[in-house]
Amino acid sequence: MIEFKDVTKTFNTKEGDLTAVSDVNLTIEDGEIYGIVGYSGAGKSTLVRMLNGLETPTTGEIDINGDKMSTLSGSALRQKRQKIGMIFQHFNLLWSRTVIQNIMFPLEVAGVPRKERLEKAQNLVELVGLKGREHAYPSELSGGQKQRVGVARALANDPEILISDEATSALDPQTTDEVLDLLLEINKRLNLSIVLITHEMHAIRKICDHVAVMEAGQVVEQGTVFEVFRNPKQEITKRFVNEEVDPSLTDTNIIVDDLIKSYPNGMIIQLVFHGDQAKLPIVSEIIHQYPELQVSIIEGSIHQTQEGAIGTLYLQLIGDADSLTGATELLKKMRVETEVIHHD
Repeated sequence: MIEFKDVTKTFNTKEGDLTAVSDVNLTIEDGEIYGIVGYSGAGKSTLVRMLNGLETPTTGEIDINGDKMSTLSGSALRQKRQKIGMIFQHFNLLWSRTVIQNIMFPLEVAGVPRKERLEKAQNLVELVGLKGREHAYPSELSGGQKQRVGVARALANDPEILISDEATSALDPQTTDEVLDLLLEINKRLNLSIVLITHEMHAIRKICDHVAVMEAGQVVEQGTVFEVFRNPKQEITKRFVNEEVDPSLTDTNIIVDDLIKSYPNGMIIQLVFHGDQAKLPIVSEIIHQYPELQVSIIEGSIHQTQEGAIGTLYLQLIGDADSLTGATELLKKMRVETEVIHHD
């Protein structure tokens, strides 16, 4: 288990004290994938540096499986760091070494005998899907393959924790999904705790169990990914969720404005449904029970999280007041979260 207890980090600068992280409290359970999301400057990198012992909290404690990081020093700190694997955004590979030599490097530093580290590296090559590329150099690999080497190298010392620090930010969407799928497979196969640092809500939604949202050095919202996507509370969280669930939100707003102008007597609603609700024939049920209503779909999307599906649907309804009221009551009976965006 990883625990951040009232953690604050303040740096002394020429301009005065700068608080990079303020009063953070987090608990990361063994074997889960925990996402920490925030824009540039939110404090994510400082949090990581304190987690792996490169920085010490100004106040508070970071506890990893019973060890308080701020109390470790010398060989004890080095040994603890060896059990914290790091995957970096820009791979950080040794360009003069082959794939298998890069994977063997942390074992070499740890003093593992050559025969043992070679055997370990070969097993990791297979685990990350690079069999046949063992003797290639980084310059001969694609971005996704380089990151697979980075993942294998991070696993070399049998870490207790794997930290992914913006590991997919430099990759294209398809390769990003491949690397995320690999991390999910590793988590399930090795029951390894993974801390995913990112500014991409897609990565959070795809593989994380829990998420903490950071802004200006503070954790402003946290919870299960499913719950945060279903019901974001803070404005920054809503922005992240909208970028993932509804990337064309601006266009949707334009469409809604146009519909309001064209149909001033209509109703425009936003529906949020989750789990088995995503499979319900919501629109057809409204039309079946209220055939006098005109129902138009503005936009809709369904996304999968580790706990289930979450869907968003924008509808425009035109009809008499009784039918509109009946339709919204029907949605409540179906336990679909409904927000009336416009009703005149």
